[in-house]
Parts: sequence; structure tokens; C-alpha cells
Amino acid sequence: MAVSANRLELLQIADAVAREKSIDRSIVVAAMEDAIAKAARSRYGAETDVHADINGKTGELRLSRHMLVVDAVENSSNQISLEEARTRNPAAQVGDTIADQLPPLEYGRIAAQSAKQVIVQKVREAERDKQYQEYKDRIGEIVNGVVKRVEYGNVVADLGRGEAIVRRDEMLPRETLRPGDRLRAFIYDVRREPRGPQIFLSRTHPQFMAKLFAQEVPEIYDGIVEVKAVARDPGSRAKIAVISRDSSVDPVGACVGMRGSRVQAVVNELQGEKIDIIPWSPDIATFVVNALAPAEVAKVVLDEERERIQVVVPDQQLSLAIGRRGQNVRLASQLTGWDIDILTEQEESENRQAEFEKRTKLFMDTLDVDEVVGQLLASEGFSSVEELAMVDDKEIAGIEGFDEDTATELQTRAREFLDKQEAELDARRVELGVADELKDIPGITTAILVKLGEGDVKTVEDLAGCATDDLVGWTERKDGETIKEPGFLDGVDISRDEAESLIMQARVKAGWITEEDLVQPAGEEATPEEAEASA
Repeated sequence: MAVSANRLELLQIADAVAREKSIDRSIVVAAMEDAIAKAARSRYGAETDVHADINGKTGELRLSRHMLVVDAVENSSNQISLEEARTRNPAAQVGDTIADQLPPLEYGRIAAQSAKQVIVQKVREAERDKQYQEYKDRIGEIVNGVVKRVEYGNVVADLGRGEAIVRRDEMLPRETLRPGDRLRAFIYDVRREPRGPQIFLSRTHPQFMAKLFAQEVPEIYDGIVEVKAVARDPGSRAKIAVISRDSSVDPVGACVGMRGSRVQAVVNELQGEKIDIIPWSPDIATFVVNALAPAEVAKVVLDEERERIQVVVPDQQLSLAIGRRGQNVRLASQLTGWDIDILTEQEESENRQAEFEKRTKLFMDTLDVDEVVGQLLASEGFSSVEELAMVDDKEIAGIEGFDEDTATELQTRAREFLDKQEAELDARRVELGVADELKDIPGITTAILVKLGEGDVKTVEDLAGCATDDLVGWTERKDGETIKEPGFLDGVDISRDEAESLIMQARVKAGWITEEDLVQPAGEEATPEEAEASA
């Protein structure tokens, strides 16, 4: 191939490749320059710094050799001495570059083939980069493609401007796709990898269903109806919670459509997956009741600190509330983000009776009273001796069958029991070797000191070095199950915020931080290292 053949031929080739690959013409021209320079180095030597420059308007090609100006020449192929450089350019300095014009070359078959490989590689890299730039901002969208091939259960789809992969675990169960089939899926990840951008699609992702509804329901697309949460058991059943921003629009009816046409279109796309459309509510109790539909709920009991809710259903509704293999309650739990315990009315009644008997026995044992008095205290809602000791005596005297003398006697016994319990706990604290200075930290009780001592936390510095999880434990959901790891204060009635406050007060007392450092955004607990650094 002769460089001097036709100046415009190079530009015509560059234009054709740029159009075919949908990439910028300047990228193709730069690739051709690199390829020609590489081919020229095979003539002038691999160490020679040869540059090729193609004029973007005329197509004229110029070859030049760049020489680095140095004090002492070590490689004459790409270096030139300062004295010789100044004979060409009197202003030359060490570190400058001197360029020599090279004559046009006749390229042999091998050099031409090498140049072609460079151009192909550069164009392919530009193609991949363009594909990555195009799809990296489209995560969260639905795309249409055609199945190109199936490899070990994974589906490779042609999106028109690139290929995407649907891994086997992102396919609907029992769904069979063959080359040539049309495919609709959700882009959940785009990664830049050595072999080119990898676009990962999913048909099991919860947001795939949300986006399908947005395509079928104009009210969702327009923002009148919002999808708040989605829970799926792919290919089997799903629950979707929706809310309307316009009181005149029924969010559930809008998603169902005339004679179920809208929801049926989504069901068909998901291979018959049954969908429960549920009205979302800011009140978690109402939301959980809605999420357990079609089961009826008789009563709910919330535990907001642990994000756990106890649901009581009629005996005949238990199997419906739980669902086949626990599917209904599991999806409701995923949808609401709360752990749900389901009890029948009979079980709830038995639990309530057991709790009543437990409290009655507590008062009988600690206050040395008969069963009738213990039952009266339990039925009035007293749950602990501390509560009985701290309440106004008039409230106890107001219980039917009690008088002021009885109230005074009960409170006296309660306080004596607590004093005795406190003395025993303090003796245990001393036995464990827990320092007295820990008593001065606001919020610490003797019961907490004993628990800390049993966890080998015995000084202010020990407590200051703890994390909140060390004290109250942590909870993790894994494979649909809740895993609970207890902390040092397991069994003590203390919240995460209270435990965090104890740690921060200990860090102040230890001199790691100041009182001013305690004023920080919620949830941003300082680590021991950060505390020491700020001190």
C-alpha cells in the first residue's frame, strides 16, 4: 500500500468506518495514524519514535521522527545531544523534542496487515467505550432485545447497539427462550470489563414489575399514582403497593384497568405471575393489614423498636394469612420491611393468659402477697415491681378492694425488694471488678454494670472503645431468615440510641472527645479511632 496513492482515500475510509460503527471520525483517524506509525517503525526501528499526522481536510500524510534533547546520548534512535539540537534550533533546551521529517514509505504486506490490526483494535475499543457510555446511565430502564444465543442457561440478547446477558438466576422459573425470541428485561447493572462493557438484565428484579406497570398505567407514568414497594416470588406471586397523589384517582383501580386489562398485560409478560395490588398507607399497622390480603386481620400489636408486628387472625384465616409454604406472609414482610408474626385468636388468648399468670406470680413472689392481690395488680396493667414502686400511691389505692394503707404497704414492700436487689447487684459488680467511675456515666444502672462486667467491660476506657452493636447486638436478614446476635446488654431494657449515648458519654469521660463533639448528625457514631483523633 503506497501512502501517496490518493490523499482523500484515507479520509474516505475513515468516514466509512465511522458511519458503520457509529463512532466519531476523529477516533478512526487517530487509530489510522497510530497504525501507520507502527508500520513505519518496522522500517526505521522499533525504538524510533515515529509519528504520523493525517490532515483532516486534505488527507495529506506526514511522517516525522521525534528526538529527545539530552545532555548525554544513550540511544541514538530517539535521543539527540544538546549541541547537535542547537545547530537545528538555537533555542533548544534539555527535555525539548526535535522533529525530523521522514519520506513517504512503500508498505509491504506484513506492515499493512499490522496496520490493519491496530486500526481494528482501536475501533473496537472506541465502540466498546461508546456502548458503555450509552448504557451506564440507563440502569433502571426496560429494554427490548432479541435472543442471540443461550449458553449454559444464560441468555445473550442483542439490543441493537450491543449485547446484554440475562443470567440463569435472573430468568423466570420454567421460562424457555430460544434464539430469535423477543425479550423484554430490566437493566440492573452495567460494568466496564476487559472484553467490553457487560450489560446485565433481569426479569426477576422487583423494579422490573414496577417499570412494566409504568408502561401500562398512564397514571404511574404521569406521576399521579406512585409505586411505593414491590415484593416478588418470581414466576409465582407478587405484591405491589401503590398510592395516589390525587384523591379522585383510585390507585388500585388505575393499576387493574378496565376489566383487568392493565394488570393482565403485566401478568402475561411475567408468564402468569399472580399479582396482588395493595393500597399503601403511612400507618404501618394499616399497611401490614392491607399487605396480608386476602386474609382478614382481627388485631395487630406493634414493636416499633424491633420493627416487628404481631398479627392476630381468626382461626379459620390462619392458612390463608400464611399462604402456601409461607408465601403470603413472606411477601407481606418483604413489602412492608417489618417482621410479621401471625397468631390465631386462640393462640393470642393463651399468650395473654400466660403473660397475666407470669405477672401475677412476679408480684406474689417479690411482694409476698396472695394470688388475689397479684391478679388485681396484673389486671390493672402493672408489669414490673419498679413501676409499682414509682407510681403515685393514690393510683394503687384507687384499685377496687384496695385502700391507702394497702397501697402504702405494697409500695413499701416493692421498694424494700428493689433495695435488696440493688445491693445484690452491686455486690456482684464489685465481685466482677467493674470500676466505680462507671457509675458516674448518666443512664448507667447497676444491672447494666453487672452485664458489662460479665462482658469484660470493666473501665470507662473499655466502654468508650465499644460499638453500639457490642452492647445491644445486631440483626441481619439472610436467605429470608432473621439472624440475631446478642450484645453485652442482652436482657436489659435499653434502646440503640440509649446504648450509643452511654458509649459517647464514656468517651467524653475518658477524654477522647469533648462535650461539643457529641453534637453530630444522627446515625454518625464516631469510631474509637475518630474519637482519639479529635481528642
